[in-house]
Amino acid sequence: MRVFVALACLLANCLAQKPQPCDWPPKMTGESTGNFTNDVTGVRMRFVYDAVGQRIRVFQNVTQYNKTINTDSLLLFKEKVMYNINDQNRTCTKLPVQGDFHPMGVPKDASLLGQVVLGSSSGPGEGLMVNTWLENFPDGGDIISTVTAVGCIPVSVVQEVKVDEQVLGWTVQSFFNNVIGIPDPSLLSPPSFCKDAKMMNTKEQVDFFSLFIHKK
Repeated sequence: MRVFVALACLLANCLAQKPQPCDWPPKMTGESTGNFTNDVTGVRMRFVYDAVGQRIRVFQNVTQYNKTINTDSLLLFKEKVMYNINDQNRTCTKLPVQGDFHPMGVPKDASLLGQVVLGSSSGPGEGLMVNTWLENFPDGGDIISTVTAVGCIPVSVVQEVKVDEQVLGWTVQSFFNNVIGIPDPSLLSPPSFCKDAKMMNTKEQVDFFSLFIHKK
């Protein structure tokens, strides 16, 4: 009985704790789908995320007006390099990466919007508790992100698209099939045919977030 009471008190204490901002697991793979509310563009993505080595691989399938484009990008923040990879043609382009690496997740200045259970709380395994956070930016582009209450696994990210104080719409991204760990670490190294790729001269700034923002 004493053990049961102790466990019950511990559980009650955990549930009473206020949710805190958090980072994604440092090594994770997963998938997501995304779209822009005022556009016909749809994006399906598979990603490999390594916060320890500051490396990210993103495979994207972009559909727009019945046309599909596949992209494969490897970002190496320590080397300040991004590789655009074409496995079919065995070609590779090399671009400079702007900015420092920032772990994905909920920043410390985010505001908690609420905690809910997705599905049902009636029985074990019937629901998933998640926390929803707001990142507010004075110049627009607010972000609403939802992560699991345990583990900080991404569930969804909704970002306001605003230009010249005019809201153009929202990008909506939903995550699924997330796995903690990296089953195939070789995906975070450039293929052998990228060895001789030359750095391209471009003024375009490339960073992780630019891969998820649709540009007309």
